[in-house]
Amino acid sequence: MTTDSRPAAGPEDAAAEEAARAAGMRVMPVAGHIGAEIDGVDLAAGLDDAQVAVVRGAVRRWKVVFFRGQRLDHAGHVAFARLFGEPVVLRSRGGASPPDVPEIETTADRLELGGRFGMEHEEWLRRRRHTLLRGWHCDHGARVDPPAATILRAETVPPYGGDTTWSNLAAACAGLSAPVREFVSGLRAEHRLGVGYQPRAGDDAYVRHLLDRQVASVHPLVRVHPETGEHLLFVNGYYVEQITGLSRAESRAVLDMLLDEATRTEYTVRFRWEPGSVAFWDNRATIHLAPGDNAHLGFPRVMHRVMLAGEVPVGVDGRPSEAVTGTGRW
Repeated sequence: MTTDSRPAAGPEDAAAEEAARAAGMRVMPVAGHIGAEIDGVDLAAGLDDAQVAVVRGAVRRWKVVFFRGQRLDHAGHVAFARLFGEPVVLRSRGGASPPDVPEIETTADRLELGGRFGMEHEEWLRRRRHTLLRGWHCDHGARVDPPAATILRAETVPPYGGDTTWSNLAAACAGLSAPVREFVSGLRAEHRLGVGYQPRAGDDAYVRHLLDRQVASVHPLVRVHPETGEHLLFVNGYYVEQITGLSRAESRAVLDMLLDEATRTEYTVRFRWEPGSVAFWDNRATIHLAPGDNAHLGFPRVMHRVMLAGEVPVGVDGRPSEAVTGTGRW
């Protein structure tokens, strides 16, 4: 596959379609640059080699794929994930996560965080996402080895609201003008946990919590996908703090421009969850936006995720990312 490419119909698509048909599956793109639904497979029943190859190819091609009407339990979720990599085991999780399945994190854990530090959940969420772009992120992007992929399963969803949106970082990189792409390909940026959080006035217990558990790494602004060779615009709104070698003002201007590019509507796909829905995305080639329209509604939203261990990113110049603080083995 050539670098800096965007999805476009061609011989590879025809071959992938034929492989899916032979495996009894369909891969149905749902947006122009990112996202496809896959049907004809029961994830709980296990996948054969041909089906695994179809799913792997669809994730590489469309960056995020969706399955509906699945009957996965926790064990089945982990077994499905193991077909594609090594599940991450987090050192700490909240009370909503299943204690006997360490590979699974239940996203309802987030509802506990604000209360631990004297805030209602809505205030905590508002302080983390106080600008339009702050919510966009890849999972654990401040680590030196962010997860390669995430598999998220919906158990309970609200009757409306609660959608998730993803953006294609390969398409975003390709969409830059050639001079700008060449310029940013030589830059690196510090990704740091909590830089998107807007503190309370005076003492803020959550700030102390972040400082005690600080994680930071320096990543290339353009990383090379280890499987496809695509160039990926490696930015997000939640972790990226400063482009190294630039002044604060220069860094802010460049990052704002790149974030605007990375989240252009035409590079995105939005997914309406249903109970039993599963989303499987490439965490290296996408950023995503968790919903911000459902917290005030009072409807439960219970999601379970498994992340797959990833490699240290490498830039166009061949240089790997570097750990700054608080990052290491899971």
